[in-house]
Amino acid sequence: MLPILQLIVDTVAGVLGGVLLLRFWMQVIRVRPPASIGQFTFTLSDWLVRPLRRIVPGMGGYDWASLIGAFLVVLVASSVMLLANWTGQMVFLYALFRILNWIIYGFMGLLIIEVIFSWVNPHAPLAPFVRALTDPLLRPLRRVIPPLGGLDISVLVAVILLQIIQYLLRQAFGQAFVMM
Repeated sequence: MLPILQLIVDTVAGVLGGVLLLRFWMQVIRVRPPASIGQFTFTLSDWLVRPLRRIVPGMGGYDWASLIGAFLVVLVASSVMLLANWTGQMVFLYALFRILNWIIYGFMGLLIIEVIFSWVNPHAPLAPFVRALTDPLLRPLRRVIPPLGGLDISVLVAVILLQIIQYLLRQAFGQAFVMM
């Protein structure tokens, strides 16, 4: 029964945490979501973000309550998944590792969606929104990497760089878990 509980908890936490991270990122880059995505995002996350805003107000123009909410969701899910096998410090580090992984996978997913839009329908209604979400990642790369034969390979480079970051995180956190 434990694997089934872990699957359910991880799925719910993944969706809720992903929505909270999306909410934070949309606010960071100041992009207005399409109505359907905005309604889904705010409806699913307001129950957690609004109370957190009383404790953690926005600072520097950022909605820190969304980011902290995402971390709390990961922390609770990690606690349930590890069920008293680890100490509190280990659960905290594991939750930190997981949220960083979620952020990296989220960016990879957005990049893949952007590529699909560019191939299938660059004028799709959601294409400008996805482009706005990925532009802060791709803009610096596009300055350095020119299109090759008319093809923009900056997305491929971004995905490779994200995978390298993920590998380094695994190495760093793997060492931390070995030391504990």
